[in-house]
Amino acid sequence: MPNSSKDTNLRTAAVIPAAGRGVRLGPGAPKALRTLGGLPILVHAVRAMARARAVSVIVVVAPPDGAAEVRALLDAHGLPETTDIKVVPGGPERQDSVRLGLAALPDDVDVVLVHDAARPLVPVETVEAVVDAVRGGAPAVVPGLPLADTVKSVDPDTGAVTGTPKRSLLRAVQTPQGFDRAVLAKAHSSVSGEVTDDAGMVEQLGVPVLVVPGHEEAFKVTRPLDLVLAEAVLARRRVNGH
Repeated sequence: MPNSSKDTNLRTAAVIPAAGRGVRLGPGAPKALRTLGGLPILVHAVRAMARARAVSVIVVVAPPDGAAEVRALLDAHGLPETTDIKVVPGGPERQDSVRLGLAALPDDVDVVLVHDAARPLVPVETVEAVVDAVRGGAPAVVPGLPLADTVKSVDPDTGAVTGTPKRSLLRAVQTPQGFDRAVLAKAHSSVSGEVTDDAGMVEQLGVPVLVVPGHEEAFKVTRPLDLVLAEAVLARRRVNGH
């Protein structure tokens, strides 16, 4: 059962899988190590988690042969000393990396956030809303936004449209996704096959997943144009004193 908010002796941790190469941004450094406003995207993502008062442990899952490099990178950028930041080597797939991150968590962690390193600008209010919903009793929580575009389902072989889902029933899901630790651990030990997010694994257990409001600035930096948008958001924040 999820732990209630009365369990004040237990802690919240964030796992940030950052072992991928980020091929859609083109050749060069892994996506998480590209710079945004002069800082690696990964550093922004770690800081975004550390800003949430509830998050006291962060586990960064590095490329399998890059844990020392990532540790040095984080140490060079003055991250908050109040947050325990661990770096562990990851696996070949994202699911492997999250599982390795879970294995590195201290025993007193009962709520786990899983956050994409490529979402460097998620506001602290979104992080805290996810934590609050899990602490309130939801076993799994994702932030999501209504879709701006009409969506079509298509036949992948012919390209023919097979349907138009009702947009009001759909949400574009972001991270951090939040979980009762035991639920997430069970999903990672028992669910296999192709999954695109941790909530999808939990859904396969038959566990309900709650959607809370996401934020437009929690977008994923995947393509070169996303990097342009992220730089614009950072510039606006600097002007506004954030």
